[in-house]
Amino acid sequence: MTQLEAARGGRVTARMREAARHEGVDPEVIRAGVAAGRVVVLGDPERGRRPRAVGAGLTTKVSASVGTGAHTPDLAGELEKVRLAVEAGTDAIMDLSDAGDIDATRLAILGASPVPVGTLPFYQAAAQAARTRGSHREATPAQMFATLERQAADGVDFVALHAALSREVLAVQEAAGRLVPEVSYGGSRLAEWMRHHDAENPYHAEFDRVLEIARRHDLVLALADACRPGCLADSLDRAQVQELVVMGELAERSRRAGVQVLLKGPGHVPLHHLRATVQLAKKLSGAAPYFVFGPLATDVAAGYDHIAAAIGGAVAAAAGAEFLCYVTPVEHLGLPDAAAVRLGVVAARIAAHAADVAKDVSGARDWDRRMSEARKRLDWEEQLRLAIDPEQARRVRLRHNPKGAEACSMCGSYCAMKVVGEYLGAPEDPIC
Repeated sequence: MTQLEAARGGRVTARMREAARHEGVDPEVIRAGVAAGRVVVLGDPERGRRPRAVGAGLTTKVSASVGTGAHTPDLAGELEKVRLAVEAGTDAIMDLSDAGDIDATRLAILGASPVPVGTLPFYQAAAQAARTRGSHREATPAQMFATLERQAADGVDFVALHAALSREVLAVQEAAGRLVPEVSYGGSRLAEWMRHHDAENPYHAEFDRVLEIARRHDLVLALADACRPGCLADSLDRAQVQELVVMGELAERSRRAGVQVLLKGPGHVPLHHLRATVQLAKKLSGAAPYFVFGPLATDVAAGYDHIAAAIGGAVAAAAGAEFLCYVTPVEHLGLPDAAAVRLGVVAARIAAHAADVAKDVSGARDWDRRMSEARKRLDWEEQLRLAIDPEQARRVRLRHNPKGAEACSMCGSYCAMKVVGEYLGAPEDPIC
């Protein structure tokens, strides 16, 4: 029995109970959300990965991507990225390995991660075809499904599939006159496979087979968008919208089959399109949880794309998205090292929390209030403890105020908190 089937039957599972404990809500809240398709539960405590619930009314979650590739073959380095991402507070890991011993890498990441782990199976199927038959275009449908089955059997918690990229959607994308036609790594290769073989996308044509595997292994499906906009100019064009329509149809089929499902969303989206994008995805999918890549609010932030993504992520999550895929400072420039991974996670967590404050998610505003109260008292230890990244906050404090002055170094003896406390008395509410 899957988590969705259990929830519909009125049963609160161990995963739902643990996810509810993390959220600080009644387990019935999680069960009801899963039953309605508005919440998914990732992770299995029996496999050593703590469950997390993603969806409406819950804290916004963050995912960090790692994985070995042609230019990052070192498994130890990827495991260090996992460690730092978890330390920085990520709620999930995506293993996007596409080179080396992908099976061994996946098993190592599954063993090392205390948080849910997702994969994109086509990466491995394409890599295997390139290695054994000379091109990713030579991957066979049988190989694609065998890879999905193997990864599910290994115990991954969720898989991303470009199942909505049908031939009809691809034709719309090709006719759309996009500035940047395809930017999705997996989606572009799958589109190339379809053109090369003049054939339908196997994940779309045999979606019932996908659902059978997902149901048997109680996998959460993440329906990924191959036609996500890769620049602001392509946001909300016909290709993106047409694929969203198909994603919504597949989401409904997934729920009917007893399979938990979420949607993966766009990359580059201007701020004035974000609310409409989220609302459209929610409407078409029956309010499935929305997992967004960034989104990046501008195309020109090279070297600072973690900031561009945090801006877009905060607005998207405030509008109803519930899961943010981090973006690192080296996006568009290279492959992230461990330090960049940590920065990406923290930036995404700031965006997630800002959105939770806006949505008044349980506990979010209280966290900020406690920080303000600590600032009012000039309680530096409490301020450092409450910081979203205590390690960095402590580092900055020591570097810029090495003598541990009572006030910060910016205002010094004219510290507003200190002046108000000494001469005007302490107001009932914090002043900042």
